[in-house]
Amino acid sequence: MSQHYPGPPSPAPGGPQQPPPVGSYPPPPANPYPVPGAPGGTPPKGVPTTPGGRSWYKKKRFLIPGGLVVLAIIGGIAGGGGEGDATPPAASTQETAGTTAKEKTAEEIAADKKAEQEADEAAAADEARKAEEERVAEEKRVADEAAAAAAAAAEAARVGSVAQQNAYAKANDYLDFAAFSRSGLIGQLEFEGFVTGDAEFGVARLEAEGGVDWNAQAANKAAEYLGFTSFSRSGLIDQLIFEGFTPEQAEYGVSTTGL
Repeated sequence: MSQHYPGPPSPAPGGPQQPPPVGSYPPPPANPYPVPGAPGGTPPKGVPTTPGGRSWYKKKRFLIPGGLVVLAIIGGIAGGGGEGDATPPAASTQETAGTTAKEKTAEEIAADKKAEQEADEAAAADEARKAEEERVAEEKRVADEAAAAAAAAAEAARVGSVAQQNAYAKANDYLDFAAFSRSGLIGQLEFEGFVTGDAEFGVARLEAEGGVDWNAQAANKAAEYLGFTSFSRSGLIDQLIFEGFTPEQAEYGVSTTGL
């Protein structure tokens, strides 16, 4: 409801303006520039009006939401109606994809197991090969060490102890300037102070190394005797046997002198 305000008293024609009485308010001024589309104003340019003076966009405020609701209902009905037909193919596709993925995974697992088994077998074969090589190398090392030890022992046995080596050297010295039978040479070494075992070792080493020929020593001894005295054949043979030569060696030595 609009409020009416009492207007100011009309001034006397040609007289001065009178102020409004206390407690009264002047009426609001008329809007010289009405806003287009506002109440009491003119509609915007190009906007058609409907019968009754209401613009179409004012009615649209009710038409658009209603249309959206109708479209939503139709879409829901359409979606609900196709749900039964669309779901099974999608589920079937997913099931097929899942089955394929499972099959591929199983194949990959089998391939991985096979590769792992082959790697284990190769590693085991390599370990066995290395173990065999180490065994052969160890056997060779032991055999080489045993052979070296045997050779060292044989060499030690051949050359003998220091005393035996000296007996061997002394026997060589005697044979360089005189003839000796085997027993005569051993006796000479014992006379020099060597024990019987060392003297026998020195003479045996001479024999093993081919350093003495007892037949040649008998021939040299027979020649020595004939160099300072005369002997019959039998007398010279007996003298050589007395010197320690065997009868065969004495016979050989005497026969070399022409007796």
